[in-house]
Amino acid sequence: MHDEDWSVACVALPGESRVARVYATTDLADAYAVRLPKDAITDPELLARFLFSQQAPWVAGLMRIRDTLVAGFGLKTSGHLKSPSSRSRNDRISIFKIYEKGTHEILLGEDDKHLDFRVSVLHQTRTVATESAPYLVVSTVVHCHNLLGRTYIRLIAPFHRLVVQSIMRRAARAGWPALSRTE
Repeated sequence: MHDEDWSVACVALPGESRVARVYATTDLADAYAVRLPKDAITDPELLARFLFSQQAPWVAGLMRIRDTLVAGFGLKTSGHLKSPSSRSRNDRISIFKIYEKGTHEILLGEDDKHLDFRVSVLHQTRTVATESAPYLVVSTVVHCHNLLGRTYIRLIAPFHRLVVQSIMRRAARAGWPALSRTE
């Protein structure tokens, strides 16, 4: 069954999410939710791998511009993060390092000299109109270390929000991977 609800809603950081407690203070914290079809997979790692494979071409263009600009400051670029020589597929999803895996949530992120961030991909059940419905909630928290980090996050925050919503809508349009009949 293909669910035609591709809407992405801005929501509060889920209280049960580990990402809500990663940093004592944050310089950015946001969360977005999308309803999943009832037959969608529930494994947060598989959902995250599918989600982050749904990047629009304009996002890749933004990343190239970002990489060009930050390289001069000695910050990590997406090329450094995707380098196959130092990392295996099992400890990364796209450009993100895997920090924690749980039954319903996976925590991804990266640490750099200007800021640290974590992204949660959480499979959540919500009550909608008196029935339970599966949702995917993507939350991001950022902790800046210095003026460079605070300036950087102020500049990229609007783009970050557009990118997160875009990949979630694209994944919903593509059709979330479904559980097999034997599971």
